[in-house]
Amino acid sequence: MAEGIGQPTGGQSTGLIRNPQDFWGGVALTVFALFSLWAGSDLPGLRGFAFGPGTAPRLFGWLLVGVSLIIAVNGLITQGPPLERWGIRAPVLFLASVVFFGATVRPLGLIIASFFTLMIAAAASKEVRWVESAIWSAVLTVGCVALFIYGLNLPLQLWPR
Repeated sequence: MAEGIGQPTGGQSTGLIRNPQDFWGGVALTVFALFSLWAGSDLPGLRGFAFGPGTAPRLFGWLLVGVSLIIAVNGLITQGPPLERWGIRAPVLFLASVVFFGATVRPLGLIIASFFTLMIAAAASKEVRWVESAIWSAVLTVGCVALFIYGLNLPLQLWPR
């Protein structure tokens, strides 16, 4: 066999799992989807043609199961790059941004909480560009206000009292 023909390049996997990034990403999403289905299992679902509070979470949970299984199977049948090493910075800052939003949306208001939540999430990347992140955070904050306050009429305060 000629060199390079039929051989994986760039450290690709040759075992059963040919695309580890897709396979393990699909497995992780499947676990998350199954957890969400379990967590929402006590919510009432459809009643005739009326949606219950558990209908949308259940629908999205099952859709995520389907899509994530497709991703995992894709990891078995297509060639792809190996798993990359990842650090703790991104998951910690992303979770910190979610906790920050939950803790500050009432006392600081939607605008301040959204803007700083997005800035904390942007800091999860080592390649963050602060000026661009501030601009996008402002644009997305305006989108949040438009969606939650004016589109959905949610009773959220915009600014601190």
